[in-house]
Amino acid sequence: MRPKRAIIPVFVPHLGCPNMCVFCNQRRISGAQIPADGDTVRREVTEGLARLGGDERTSIAFYGGSFTAIPAAQQEELLGAAQPFLASGAIESIRLSTRPDAIDGDVIERLRRYGVRTVELGVQSMCEDVLAASKRGHTPDDARQAAKLLREAGFELILQMMTGLPCDTPAKSIYTAREFIAMGPAGVRIYPTVIIKDTELFDMWIAGSYKEHTVEEAVGICADLMELFDAAHIPVIRLGLNPTDELSSGSAVAGAYHPALGELVLNRRYFVRESSLIGESDRGKAVTFCVAPGRTSAAIGQRRRNVTELCGLFGLTNVKILEKSSLSGMDIVRI
Repeated sequence: MRPKRAIIPVFVPHLGCPNMCVFCNQRRISGAQIPADGDTVRREVTEGLARLGGDERTSIAFYGGSFTAIPAAQQEELLGAAQPFLASGAIESIRLSTRPDAIDGDVIERLRRYGVRTVELGVQSMCEDVLAASKRGHTPDDARQAAKLLREAGFELILQMMTGLPCDTPAKSIYTAREFIAMGPAGVRIYPTVIIKDTELFDMWIAGSYKEHTVEEAVGICADLMELFDAAHIPVIRLGLNPTDELSSGSAVAGAYHPALGELVLNRRYFVRESSLIGESDRGKAVTFCVAPGRTSAAIGQRRRNVTELCGLFGLTNVKILEKSSLSGMDIVRI
């Protein structure tokens, strides 16, 4: 049996960010208040390894800021602090997140030298107007060029996108997803927009110049995005912000923040599939579906929502969900 994968996160909130995006308050999102230094890395990794059982394939992940945009000396301090753990085999790799316009040949050489294996690019959108309205400070071409350089250099590439940003629409999010697929990432993260206190987006929302991206809207568009990425065999490794005490206790004031967003999206995907297998001739009848093992609750929906809505929409008397061992993934059949 292969060992499990584990990640020890080191948060570097706002380090390297050349501007403040309208949606961003990294300290509230990550819960980290003090930027990391070499001592932080050593402490977090030592404590993280102590918590793990020793059977994991462990990576250090620098999250939060635009890592490769910070001064080279600070990059080397953080990466250098990880080297003894890498050399001893206590960790197997390093991953980090950064901006598309903070990748060039010198950066790539440095990352290679320090054993970085995975780079996540916070692209957010491939639409010029959405990037401008969100004050991202980079262009879609920056993203294409950075992705090309990283893939050619042999790094594992992860792309991050957001839905519901200022000027965004479902069609623009679909366009972004298709552009991501063309860039050939190893994985994608999708973050529906959440309105966080002490951000410009919060002020825009209060002033009425920005309309919140609701959980219901996010579930609908993310279900469509998941279909696209699944068809392209690109895994979505994160859907929605990771719940934290800071966000759950009031920092996330509006928008698509939900601790079970991924589950809601999975429910919606099953609802769409179920709906496609029911017709008007089924009115007044009970229908039965088979799904893969372990997928019953997802097909039923939270609080039986899928069952309730299907019965109401098609006039059914009942919907039954069974499991079938020959099915896998999102497979569903009607019997």
